[in-house]
Amino acid sequence: MKIAILDDYQDATRGLDCFRLLDGHEVKIFNNSSRGTGQLATRLAPFDAVVLIRERTELTRALLARLPNLKLISQTGKVSGHIDVAAATELGIAIAEGVGSPTAPAELTWALIMAAQRKIVPYAANLRGGLWQTVSNLPQYNTLGTVLKGRTLAIWSYGKIGKLIAGYGKAFGMKVIVWGGQASRDAAVADGYAAAASREQFFAEADVLSLHLRLAEATRGVVTAADLARMKPTALLVNTSRAELIAEGALEAALQLGAPGAAALDVFTSEPLAPDSPLLRMPNVLATPHLGYVEKDSYELYFRHAFQNLADFANGACTTILNPGYTAHQRQAD
Repeated sequence: MKIAILDDYQDATRGLDCFRLLDGHEVKIFNNSSRGTGQLATRLAPFDAVVLIRERTELTRALLARLPNLKLISQTGKVSGHIDVAAATELGIAIAEGVGSPTAPAELTWALIMAAQRKIVPYAANLRGGLWQTVSNLPQYNTLGTVLKGRTLAIWSYGKIGKLIAGYGKAFGMKVIVWGGQASRDAAVADGYAAAASREQFFAEADVLSLHLRLAEATRGVVTAADLARMKPTALLVNTSRAELIAEGALEAALQLGAPGAAALDVFTSEPLAPDSPLLRMPNVLATPHLGYVEKDSYELYFRHAFQNLADFANGACTTILNPGYTAHQRQAD
């Protein structure tokens, strides 16, 4: 099969142990992103299969309709809203789902919390510039860091990642409170944590607030300007989940108003993030380039399953097809 691996920014996949699962196939790795439908259609037209790195490329109906050779989309991790599943099914394109792990994104979240609270990045950057114990040349931002012990960690959604974050917070001596659906709050209480009495209390009491919700229509823009306005001027908002969980423009405005006082972000509404993004010019923002799952062990896990699914599909034995209805419109293999 002719296989395209998309958006491998670091050219990392060819160096993975699991890459040998694609031996015997013709593989092309793309290290840069293409966003326009026309450009993507031209790029992907020759291929029988594409391997997606999470949600870096969106496969719309308009794009899929222009890929007559495409028979399989092999997804690293779970499929989210970036693939038009109905269109793929109608066009006879199979979608194979993979697996994921909460470990790397949870650890990245905690690394961001630690770095932001102790202001490690600006301290280190200024030290290279010859400035000793200096966070910023602006007096209002040249402030001391703070420890986590005794402070309140607020976690929205108590799923696999949220549970790990709660455990880290407990180990650091933080008070952990949880908000989310009733199931999330009940599970947190059962594990010995506190459920916030109200959404208003959740935002108002947080010293560090971390979002771990899935993005869906019901959660798009769920964090509003009014929510952020309730946060302390000393509070840190952390988002390693999805940028679209926060109402458009609300976080930038809130940070300029001073509540919350800082943010640590690994996700953005448009990725890669443009160099002229206002977020990159804010001294109270720590931003990383969507590194949550970008880690050696995670890549081996994600891609091993994606590549095995592809090999199984080529042999007519893939058991992880998300849309079995595609067979009614199935395209013939070469």
